[in-house]
Amino acid sequence: QLRLVESGGGLVQPGGSLRLSCSASGRTLDYYAIGWFRQAPGKEREGVSCISANGGKTNYADSVRGRFTISVDNAENTVYLQMNSLKPEDTAVYYCMPSLIYPCRPLGAWGQGTQVTVSS
Repeated sequence: QLRLVESGGGLVQPGGSLRLSCSASGRTLDYYAIGWFRQAPGKEREGVSCISANGGKTNYADSVRGRFTISVDNAENTVYLQMNSLKPEDTAVYYCMPSLIYPCRPLGAWGQGTQVTVSS
């Protein structure tokens, strides 16, 4: 059974950067697309970015395109989300989820996520 654990969140000033990690265990990521999602206080959960199973396709929400980059390291069985030029509106709990299709449709139960806070 595939298990994903998010890490890398923290407090950063506007304009700063963070790299989130989504570490997989139990199975390899070769057969799964992986999506990053986020939920800000008082708001619905939204999709941020998705990478296909072979890493050949990626997509981004309009709000993060050009600032965030999703990538996969198959050797490490880890998906990363590099977040640059962070804005206060990026503050949220970030989750990674597996998907059997691309674009991503989250599959299974949500984990604890990792908190990202952008504030001066």
